[in-house]
Amino acid sequence: MVQIKKVASKDDVIICSKAILEFRPNLNAETLVGQTLRMMDEGFKIAYIPTEDHSQAAAFVGYRSYEMYRTGKIIYIDDVFTSPECRGRGYAAALLKHIEAEALAAGIQSIHLDSGYALHPAHRLYLNQGYILPCHHFTKPLSSDHVQDQQNKQ
Repeated sequence: MVQIKKVASKDDVIICSKAILEFRPNLNAETLVGQTLRMMDEGFKIAYIPTEDHSQAAAFVGYRSYEMYRTGKIIYIDDVFTSPECRGRGYAAALLKHIEAEALAAGIQSIHLDSGYALHPAHRLYLNQGYILPCHHFTKPLSSDHVQDQQNKQ
């Protein structure tokens, strides 16, 4: 059985930092811990699967709960990532099931996430886990840096 841990401290963030930076190379390694702790103060959570030696995260999911008129209470998944050397072991599916169990226990009606157009293996995973495509997500970039970042991700 896969062990899933929750980030609860600065040390846990450090354990996850390599995977987070690999998935989000736009982030700054020097400010990552502080940014993550600030986000956690605002309700952001990270669950992760440690490597065998527990020195880093093999996979992680970042998420938060909130409520909207359209959806009611939801969990929104910001990030799901498995390190390339750990793929094919069911880690992402295990993390999604963990989030689902947490949502059900909290009485949350649905789980949401966005995924880039070209991430077909991720789409296959989400569809296999029972996710549906109910809408298009639109974004209006307000800076040229953001526009370039979005174009690079497509």
